[in-house]
Amino acid sequence: MIRRVTVPSLFPPPAYSHASVVEAGTRLAFLAGSVPLDARGELVGPGDPVRQAEQVIANLTEQLASVGSDLAHVVATDVYVVSGEPAVLSAVWSVVEASGLSTGPHSSTLIGVACLGYTGQLVEITATAVVPDGAPT
Repeated sequence: MIRRVTVPSLFPPPAYSHASVVEAGTRLAFLAGSVPLDARGELVGPGDPVRQAEQVIANLTEQLASVGSDLAHVVATDVYVVSGEPAVLSAVWSVVEASGLSTGPHSSTLIGVACLGYTGQLVEITATAVVPDGAPT
């Protein structure tokens, strides 16, 4: 259902694939950006991009479950981090890598940005996932 491609003529990516191919007719879920807010709408991990990334992954897991999918079926993500420092981006990527998203591995872009939508927000992840056959419609 998902074919993940690492291009032999390109530099091997760390824990992601260059491309993901999904067969036509497969159900896909396009998820809004997962943010580091708890169920009450309060920011988790103020000033701590790693803690915020953990909350974002937890929220992303809930979003996926609500449509009958999971981290293993994610084909693409964009990971936004408020930072221009490669070390901060790498620390957030370590959380993504440890989450199970890299099991695929999925195709991903890690992006340093100036700001995100909520005051104090440092991390956001958007995702596209396959919804496996048999999942509720």
